[in-house]
This record gives sequence, C-alpha cells and structure tokens, in this order.
Amino acid sequence: MAVKLGLRPRDLEEAAFAPCGQIIRARRAGGQFDDNPYDPETGKDEARLSLTAGVPRLWVMQLDGPRLRFSNLARHRRVSQCLGSLQGKDWFIAVAPPSNPADGARPDLARLIAFRVPGDCVVKLDVGTWHAGPLFSHHECLFFNLENLDTNKRDFDAAELPNEFEIEA
Repeated sequence: MAVKLGLRPRDLEEAAFAPCGQIIRARRAGGQFDDNPYDPETGKDEARLSLTAGVPRLWVMQLDGPRLRFSNLARHRRVSQCLGSLQGKDWFIAVAPPSNPADGARPDLARLIAFRVPGDCVVKLDVGTWHAGPLFSHHECLFFNLENLDTNKRDFDAAELPNEFEIEA
C-alpha cells in the first residue's frame, strides 16, 4: 500500500525554479503607442517558449478543488507549458527537472520540489519538466494554460509514483 507523504511548498524563487523553467512576472509597460525602450528580443529575462512542434493552444481551465494530492507526474517532450491563475489566487505546483526526453526515463523524486505560486505571476515549464498541478486549496480556480493543441494526445508522458504526495498548504 502506498504511503502518503507531505510535501512542504517553497516560495517561488528564480534560482530554485530554474532547473524546471522560468517565472514570468509583471513588467511595467506603456500603452500601445507609448515609446518603450525595452526590447523583448534582447531581454535576458524573457520566457523562452518552445511551441514550434505543433499549433499553440491558449485556453482557460476551470478546476474544482481543493486539489492538494497527487500520485503521478506528467511531462511534455515537445513543448514548454505556461500556467497562471486568472483570479489572483495563489496555487501550487510540484516539479522535478527534465530527464532525457528521448527515452523513457523516470522523474528523479529526490529532486521533486513543490512551489507556492503567487496569483500575480506565471510559470513556464521547460520541455520535459515533470510536474503535478496546478494544485490549490481553494473551492475553485481558473487557470490559463498555454501549450500545443495536441499536447494531451501526442505529447503526454505519465509516471506513476510509489507514494501519494500531499501539499502541506
């Protein structure tokens, strides 16, 4: 019988999240016709998306909760994925760094980390990042999800875990 393990979430910080992806935070900007000296093509903190292996899909997920337990992880070998809360609610994601996307490698559970994601930012998961979430303690949450149109049919690997994990919210 699987054992339930508590997973204490960490605050979302650039260095801790870097092995799995990037954090996208609000950036002050002008209006459509304002002069803005910022150039996203040369910006070092721009999210590097991989959406070329299919047709991008941006959609809103309406999820009932709370959702704080998981017993498997998923990864996408062809696409990065962006997730963010639409209502400013904080949420959680559990991640493990990518293993070789070309093989059937399993997630390294010794490197599994849960993060508390503030409701005012977005996470971009690198290609191949193992993840569970979005997870949350609210009754309901809305999330936007940027991935490919066929991600869940043609780019979805799942790994069943030896234990059930629960976020210690």
